[in-house]
Amino acid sequence: MDDIYEIEETEEAAKESSVVSIVDAIGLNEGVDSWQTVTLLYNSALKEIGTKLEILNDEFQHVHRYNPIEHIKSRIKTAESIVKKLKKRGYESTIENMVKFVNDIAGIRIICSFTSDIYRIAEMLAGQNDIRVLSIKDYIKNPKESGYKSYHMIVTVPIYLSDGAVDTKVEIQIRTVAMDFWASLEHKINYKFEGEAPEHIKRELYECAEMVSDLDARMMSLNEEIKEYAEGASD
Repeated sequence: MDDIYEIEETEEAAKESSVVSIVDAIGLNEGVDSWQTVTLLYNSALKEIGTKLEILNDEFQHVHRYNPIEHIKSRIKTAESIVKKLKKRGYESTIENMVKFVNDIAGIRIICSFTSDIYRIAEMLAGQNDIRVLSIKDYIKNPKESGYKSYHMIVTVPIYLSDGAVDTKVEIQIRTVAMDFWASLEHKINYKFEGEAPEHIKRELYECAEMVSDLDARMMSLNEEIKEYAEGASD
């Protein structure tokens, strides 16, 4: 079962509070102009989160002489992909429904070296006073049936426009390099077989996920041993 946490308020209530702000910002106009406004808001949200992550990474380097973030990927979901997701869930393809029911229009992926970095980064982000965490799904402690592991957060960040702030949702995924490599292969397989991969491929993929978990654990243990050695040598 997914490890899902509700933060401060129910996710549904948080969605509603966020939706009202965005819907007000676009004036409920259905068309090219409103979609451009939505794109502006979500692109701005990605920039805001990206800047915060860069600052946190720089600070960590300054204090600990270590960068927990290997690299960052971000993207805005295409209109076609959003419409497909809405139709799959039985919703009409409107701007309001896009904002209300699709949490990953803006997505940012943070790639780390070690599993411990994942929780450290998540904690640092959640500690930002202008970031509101709506929900958390911990697929590291509770992997998906396929073997997929990652740490997911849905957050809102205020975007300051000329006439006020607009709370905008961003999905954040945090994973190790090894987890990201595995997830990339899984995505390719699902795309190739349209979600219906042969059983032997699913088994092989799951076994690879087990190997990735073992590799992450061994690499983190080795890193801790190196740190302890370095600290002892400096005494």
